[in-house]
Amino acid sequence: MHITDSTVAIVTGGASGLGGATVRRLVADGAKAVILDLPSSPGADLAAELGAAVRFVPTDVRDEAQVQAAVDAARELGELRVAVTCAGVATPGRVIGRGGPLALDTYRTVIEINLIGTFNVLRLAAAAMLDNEPVDGDRGVIVMTASIAAFDGQVGQAAYASSKGGVVGLTLSAARDLADKHIRVMTIAPGTFMTPMLAGLPDATKDSLGAQVPHPARLGDPSEYAALVRHIVDNGMLNGEVIRLDGALRMPPR
Repeated sequence: MHITDSTVAIVTGGASGLGGATVRRLVADGAKAVILDLPSSPGADLAAELGAAVRFVPTDVRDEAQVQAAVDAARELGELRVAVTCAGVATPGRVIGRGGPLALDTYRTVIEINLIGTFNVLRLAAAAMLDNEPVDGDRGVIVMTASIAAFDGQVGQAAYASSKGGVVGLTLSAARDLADKHIRVMTIAPGTFMTPMLAGLPDATKDSLGAQVPHPARLGDPSEYAALVRHIVDNGMLNGEVIRLDGALRMPPR
């Protein structure tokens, strides 16, 4: 599906990191964008930087009304045809830690943001896309973000890995559900990327993480994630699949 001057994308977690890079790439390629992120995020600053083609709508992806407001804002800008879900948290914790069992509220929060929040955006964006006339056969494209932790969950990643595993499991089912609506659904499972979660680590730690990647032996750049999003939008045969974007990395247990 090619991008036209009426194409609008919504990007959750769009203020920085993978989402921020995706917003920048899609806008550079001619789309308009709505950034969905928390009020405390730099979303307003990014929208101001990129100009009239971008709006920031403070959003908790778990909140139906807030996500719907962002979808409505996108439709005011044009035709909502692309949705990318990058919002997420990676709260660590072992099933049984030093303080006893992992707090159920901790586990529940990770699932609610990473999995239920993703589904909330998926369903509301898809509903809005039904009003579009197909372009290159597609009414819309939805790209979700999982993680290689869905396949290679490490010690302390029980909540995170299972939430991302849920996104992986959702991919094919959602693609099949929406196939007769001419809406494609794909998922990217990134490896270790230079995101705000990693940026604050010491340089030695970041170098060590990058060295674990077989090739290229470095952390991924968010622009590489954004480039894959753009290719997924363009390539009409990509549907119902999870793409690992990890430089052949397979995470060790620890």
